[in-house]
Amino acid sequence: MLAQRLMWIAWPAFLVAGVIEVLVFAVVDPQDLQWFGHPLAMSREGVYTLAFFAFWILTMASSALTTLLAMSPFEVNRCPLPVDARPDVCPKEGGCG
Repeated sequence: MLAQRLMWIAWPAFLVAGVIEVLVFAVVDPQDLQWFGHPLAMSREGVYTLAFFAFWILTMASSALTTLLAMSPFEVNRCPLPVDARPDVCPKEGGCG
């Protein structure tokens, strides 16, 4: 289930990051960018790569937060271990579902 949720987060975020990359760099030339008043000492490809990963991380964080907030309290609070295999700090009563 966790791997499936990760794919629900990673692939859409990858596609959206690609779209954002195209939209941003259709308007902005990486050679015109400055960092604290100094031109970036990176190639265009380097700026494209770093920007893509930054966009991907931000969209994954957004998708992960959306997925977390969409979960029911039962899904968030359930213990995946059988009652006899739970550590002492976990409640011993109730099923795992």
